[in-house]
Amino acid sequence: MSNPRALFDLTGRVACITGASSGLGRRAAITLAAAGANVVGVARRREALQSLKDEVGGAAAFVVADVADREGISSLRDAVSEPFGAPDIVVHAAGINTREAASDVTPAGWDKTLALNLSAPFFLSQTLVPEMQTKGWGRIVNFASLQTFRAFPGGIAYGASKAGVGQMTRAMAEAWSASGITANAIGPGFFPTELTEAVFSDPDRAARNAEQTCMGRNGTMEDMDGPLLFLCSDASSYVTGQILMVDGGFTAK
Repeated sequence: MSNPRALFDLTGRVACITGASSGLGRRAAITLAAAGANVVGVARRREALQSLKDEVGGAAAFVVADVADREGISSLRDAVSEPFGAPDIVVHAAGINTREAASDVTPAGWDKTLALNLSAPFFLSQTLVPEMQTKGWGRIVNFASLQTFRAFPGGIAYGASKAGVGQMTRAMAEAWSASGITANAIGPGFFPTELTEAVFSDPDRAARNAEQTCMGRNGTMEDMDGPLLFLCSDASSYVTGQILMVDGGFTAK
């Protein structure tokens, strides 16, 4: 039997993390770097990315970019490959939730939501896959959501995009896993991030959310470390096309 600890060792791997300026994306970059990977954070906020680099040190680099800019995908591929080489791992943590009622959704808001939450993960993965295929090893981790499966108030655009992420993840696995590239998604429950600030700023609402989980609590950043590392490492070599819900059992009830 191989060394179980070695299954989670990312030494020599290169990981690209979008949405790395804050929240779960930032946490992902810190976690993968701690496991031995060189990480490249991508986001629009330079100061926040610089802060991440300062915290992680020499194993981190960053690229300031809008991942939803489809015309810039080739340039982004080159930029994230420049510091440490072509990424072996891509984690798509960038996202937006406009929290608009169905009657208030505009074409512009709808398009922006799908462009960032659904189209960007596909087209960035598509442009990074050829190098992964050359190596015969790759990890794609998308971010699904509770709303991949459940309808929430004010969530029609966001929910549609995250339901799409679920099917896109399965289709990515069908397309690319024969080349040694796994494609999976993490579905976070209620975690305190910038995206959920409106929820956690209301203690009563946060408490109601916690009560709906099997565990009776909301998530902490530490709760994401193990599942993410599992999906980015050799530990998950025969796992692909799956959505791993990290939600304290919310979707089990």
